[in-house]
Amino acid sequence: MLHFPFSPILKFASKQDSAPPTNSLQIINNHSQPADYNNSTSDCDLLNGSWVLEEKGNSLYYTNFSCPTIPRSKNCLLNGRADEEFMQWRWEPEECTLPRFNAKTFLTFVKGKTMAFIGDSLARNHMESLLCILSSEESPTDMYKDVEDKFRTWLFPRHNFTLMVLRTEFLVFATERVINGSFTGGFDLHLDKLNGNWTQHLTNIDYVIFSDGHWFLRPNYLYENGNLIGCVYCGEAGIQDLGPGYAIRRAFQAAFNYINKCVECSGIVVLLRTFSAGQFEQGAWNEGGFCNRTRPFTRDEVKVGDQDWEFRSIQIEEIERARKDGEKNGNMFEIVDVTRAMLMRPDGHPGAYWGNKWMKGYSDCIHWCLPGPIDTWNEFLQEILRRKLPIFH
Repeated sequence: MLHFPFSPILKFASKQDSAPPTNSLQIINNHSQPADYNNSTSDCDLLNGSWVLEEKGNSLYYTNFSCPTIPRSKNCLLNGRADEEFMQWRWEPEECTLPRFNAKTFLTFVKGKTMAFIGDSLARNHMESLLCILSSEESPTDMYKDVEDKFRTWLFPRHNFTLMVLRTEFLVFATERVINGSFTGGFDLHLDKLNGNWTQHLTNIDYVIFSDGHWFLRPNYLYENGNLIGCVYCGEAGIQDLGPGYAIRRAFQAAFNYINKCVECSGIVVLLRTFSAGQFEQGAWNEGGFCNRTRPFTRDEVKVGDQDWEFRSIQIEEIERARKDGEKNGNMFEIVDVTRAMLMRPDGHPGAYWGNKWMKGYSDCIHWCLPGPIDTWNEFLQEILRRKLPIFH
């Protein structure tokens, strides 16, 4: 069963737009895409922009039928979603062009390397998008899956490129709280002790993309040095509510400090994908909340500065702190900033079309349809690597 974290309910001022007839869809032929990205402005701000509907129909990297690894819960069209326009919008920065993803070029650059997505189920969602895009160039081999399907490894044999996902909801060591034999949904978080299930793999990884945030919004209890120091949303007298931001900051601090002190990790490239907010309307996920919009918001329709923006700011501050320390060891720390862009895409979630027969009547307004807006995260990823690493030129 899929558990949704307690995400903030977003309230938008705009009314539901009706979708015009969709245009025909076509798959991008990666061989026809230019490998030279030098026509993009190297230092322009990718964050500031808007979603633009492509006039000639959307050029998809893959379809829900052409990619065999799409999980049923993200295959929105297969689950009955009728509208298709949500796949036809492209992110357009104000001051430059965001190049399309080129699977052939990307695989050439990462030949012989290992890339791992570490974090919550959105890290998995992101990896699944990249897996589909790269599959248009080379079919991957499924190398490993653990019993709970939380750790997966794929190999692109022709390029000797390994793609991994390592599931960790908090980065730090956590145990679910049990009262009278029943799980409460809350956790005990040891903010100064990392989860060894992912750290044990670091020495074999060249590129890391971190993704975490939503699970910190539960009623959690926080520990340091084995002592209870506070909580998040516990509502208990005598226990200070430190807020989710405190826990998020401490977890990323612990992770980045560990990496920078890891001698065998020298030269690692670390990217942090910023917070992507849940977009339930008219209630939380378990209170009838839904997300049934069919068009993106404009910039003016999105309120920036709420809790999701606070989490983004914390993540950026911790990346900046880690970058200064990492330079001594040849480590690189960068941000994949998706927060503003994704606040504008309430139409891109599975919503009611996530195919979970055990939770009928509930909506998924956290994860993203495949194909869908999340594919843009990999355009961001490739462009940031191109800008920062000489090997990507």
